[in-house]
Order: sequence, then C-alpha cells, then structure tokens
Amino acid sequence: MIYKKHIEEISNLVIMCYTGLSVEDIQIQETRKEFEGDWTIVLFPILKLIKKPLDQIGDEIGSYLIKELDYLESFNIVKGFLNLQFADNFWFEGLEFSFLENFEINDQKHENIVIESCSPNTNKPLHLGHLRNILLGHSIANILIADGYHVTRVQIINDRGIHICKSMLAWKKFGNAETPDTSAIKGDHFVGKYYVVFEKKYQEEQQQLIQKGFSIEEAKLKSSLLNEAKEMLRKWESGDSDIINLWKQMNSWVYEGFESTYKKIGVYFDKIYYESDTYLIGKEYVLNGLDSGFCYQKKDNSIWVNLDNYNLEEKLLLRADGTAVYMTQDLGTAIIRKDEISFDKMIYVVGNEQNHHFNVLFSILNKMKFSWSDDLFHLSYGMVNLPDGKMKSREGNVVDIDDLLDSMYVKSKDIILKSNKSNVDIDKLSRLIGDAALKYFILKPDPKKEILFNPEDSIDFNGHTGPFIQYAYARINSLISKSKQIKRVFKVNRSLLDEEKILVKLILNYPSVLHHSATHLNPSFLANYLYSLSKEYNHFYQKIPILSAPNKNDINFRVTISTKVAELISRGMSLLGIDVPLKM
Repeated sequence: MIYKKHIEEISNLVIMCYTGLSVEDIQIQETRKEFEGDWTIVLFPILKLIKKPLDQIGDEIGSYLIKELDYLESFNIVKGFLNLQFADNFWFEGLEFSFLENFEINDQKHENIVIESCSPNTNKPLHLGHLRNILLGHSIANILIADGYHVTRVQIINDRGIHICKSMLAWKKFGNAETPDTSAIKGDHFVGKYYVVFEKKYQEEQQQLIQKGFSIEEAKLKSSLLNEAKEMLRKWESGDSDIINLWKQMNSWVYEGFESTYKKIGVYFDKIYYESDTYLIGKEYVLNGLDSGFCYQKKDNSIWVNLDNYNLEEKLLLRADGTAVYMTQDLGTAIIRKDEISFDKMIYVVGNEQNHHFNVLFSILNKMKFSWSDDLFHLSYGMVNLPDGKMKSREGNVVDIDDLLDSMYVKSKDIILKSNKSNVDIDKLSRLIGDAALKYFILKPDPKKEILFNPEDSIDFNGHTGPFIQYAYARINSLISKSKQIKRVFKVNRSLLDEEKILVKLILNYPSVLHHSATHLNPSFLANYLYSLSKEYNHFYQKIPILSAPNKNDINFRVTISTKVAELISRGMSLLGIDVPLKM
C-alpha cells in the first residue's frame, strides 16, 4: 500500500529522535478535519518515555522530520497531537502511482479461506434474512480475494430434518398432486407454501385438542400431524424408498428455484454441501465417540456430549430413535471440508441468533481434538427486521427475495419514468438501480447491527444510498465522454485546491480501506468509503470548473482525478456485488 513505506519511514525517524523508543510507541493517523494537516503523530505514548513538555517533544520531532523529508512542508502542535502538512508533490506522485497496476494489489497472503454463507432450508424460498447473509458472504469473499487471499465459497443446504418432512407431509396430504408447473409457482415458493400449510393445519389440530381438555404440551404430543412428520423423518433416515423419492422430487423443485434467485442476485458458490450427506459423517464420528469416551449414551439410547470443561451444558448429538440433530451434521460438514479443502480459516456467515450454536460446535470439535477447531470463526450478524417485527417463515410472514427484487425494480422504474429519460434502456437501468438500492442498504451498516428494512430510504437518489453512488459514476462517465483528446496529467504548476487534494487523499486511501475491510470482515468500511468518495466528488464537480477551466493543464489534471474516482467507484461497487450504469 502506498502509505505503508511513508509510515515506516516517519516512524523510524521519530525513533531516531530519542533513545528508548520503539515502533510500538509511534501512533500515526490521518489528521482530524478540525485540525490543519494531513497526518498526525500522537505524542502521548512518547510522553510516557520521554520526560519533556508535550510541545517541546512535538517541536523537536517536527523540526527533525522537516529536515529529513523533502515531502514534508510544515507542522503544528495541538494538545498533544503533532500534525504534519505534506507538500503538493507528495500528492502529485501519489496520484500518478494510483494509475499503476500494483496500486490496488495488497500483499499475497498464501492463505486459503473458506466462507460459508446462505445455508438455506429446502422447505421455503430465500427471504430477506437470507439476502443479508448471501450479500455479506459474497462481498467479504470478493474483498478478501482483492486483499490477496485465496477464497473458496461454500454453502450447506439443509435438505433433511423435521422441517423438511413438514412440507413433504403437507403436500402429500393436501397437495392434490399439484406441481410448480401446474400451479405456475416458482419451485421454492411452491414448497414453502406447503410449509405454511402444515403450520396452519398443525395449529388447527392443537386448538381442537385443547378444546377437548388437553393442555398445550399434551396437545403438541398428541398431534397426529407432528407425529406423522416425525415418523416420516424416521423412515427417511432408514431409507424408505417412497419417502426418499418424494424428498428428491420436492427438493429438485426447490433447487431450481434457488438457482434462479442466485442468478438474479449475481452470486455463486464454488462447492455445495448437503446435510443429507454430511450428517452421516457426523453420525459416524458420534457413534465412534462412544468407544473413545468423547460422548456418552443415556438410558433412552440418546447420545450426548459433556461440555463442562467449556462452561457449557451437555449437548444432544443423536436422539433416542437414532435420528441426527443439526449439531451432528455441522460436525460432519466441518470435518469433510477440512479434508477436502484444507483451509487455513473457515468463516461461518450466520445470524447472531446462532451464537450459542457455534460456540458449542467449536467446543465439541476442540474436545474431539481437532487442532484446526481454532481456525473456525463465526461471523455473527444482526437480523433484518420489518417495520411490524421479525419474519417468521412458518407463518408466511417473510419478504421473499424474488418478490423484493421485483418491487425494487418497479420503484426504480417509476423514478426513471418520472425523470423523462428517453435515451436509456429503462428496464435494464431499473434493475441496476433496484439492485444497488437493495444491496447497498444491506451492506452499508456494520454487520453486527440489526437492520430495519425500509425500501423508500434505500432508493433515495440524494441520500446515503447505492443509487447516489451510481449517479456519481454516471456523471463522471458523461464528463469523460465529453473530454475528447484529454491526456493524463498528474501535477499542476500551482498549489492544489482543497477540493482537489481531498479527492487525491481519498483515492490513495482505497487500498488501506480495502485491507481494513478484509481484516475486519466488514464490507461496510468499503461501502461507506465509496459514499464519501462520491459525495466529495459531487462537491468538487459542483464547485470547481473541470472542462470549462481556462487552463488546459487544469482540465487534464481534473479529468485525470475524475477518471480515477470513476475507476474506484466501479471496482469498489463490484466488490460489493453492485454494477454501475454508464448513464442515468
């Protein structure tokens, strides 16, 4: 990164000022907006070792740096902060460097990172909650690759379990042999409909039992529907051919629907795992664990693991009837991934409602003496809520991704039509804007924060939104298309204007922002940087003449800056999974 060598150079010079200082004592940061300067050396850590007044320390260091560095123009000291002002040539050279191939390339890490995201169930379509998961996983993978890592994108499809059997049983009992084709419903939506049907019928049955005098718990135990679903699961695990065929048929409808949605969002996976395969591996390890003493069997034949040493409660691994739980398949999935991919780190992108689950999973793998259990990380993110509360799939209270995307396209198309745009492909542009509005709205907050989804806010062309950034890019592209026979110019024979310098500084910050996003697995750093870059460019565009500047060299210089801003917007948005239009 461009700043790295300069930070090291300044740090080494500061160390030379006083005996006893080390690199750890030197804190260099970007100067705050209320101060005059470019970079700031924090003096307080040095004060602990050098017993002199703060201002004296600052003056001695500043004077020495001025003497040794030709790119340092001046300095000032404010309340323990030594603010360094760089000469314009520093920024001219930086701008020129930003056009070289290695500007955006951070050091090759030679590490293989596996990222698991999405992890859908085959009993319902992908919804808004999945979308945050998918977009986080996809953008973090892109950012890590850009920062020099090798990344494998995977997902586990939860294609077995009692919830799957609920959809299957409801279709078998109430479906009248209809299919996605006969009902003209997308496959995953079709199967999800029967998951809701099961819940509705199940609640009706419970109410009937309660009215007969049974308690709520007794009604649940006596429910014929739920017991039929449990029996179906038992038959599935024992390999009943009729149940297996039904399961394969309904899953095939769902997979076709999933693939259509992934294509619409613009994401992909390098490898897909299925719980119906991995639970068998986990089950085998659990059964072998009885002999090794890793786990134990209770009187009802259920199998558990003791986690007292991890300050956790015991965990069920196999039910009394021999069927597996989620934990069983997660154990199997982790083990087979390590064998197949040999990762250095595996990141699970899963909502914060599963924090305890992953704490238990990592503890069990550690107890199983897998040394690589320390290489597992749960990227916990906040839920996406609707204005009227949390989404509940079994009640049908969800916003499906397909429906959401379609509604965003309609909203963006309405805005375009009202603007009287006649020289654009309205359908294509509405999809680009709708996608950007939705994706940016989800990626700009810190992943740990919960989101209250508001489609109106997400598509505001004047707000902190994806369409705002797209518009900045389209504006620059229009300017560049008008600037014929313009050549790249990296310096001017005058002092830099504040607006020019701010943009150059932002341009040079791109690699460090990218690295920061990768290090913290947080695409919001990149998303907010792109907004700041676009916002500052709009201010520059409105205040400073570009193509109408009287000096030809100024025109070339400002178009050069504009070109680089456009490139970074395009590349940065692409890492977030967002396309930018040439015209808006």
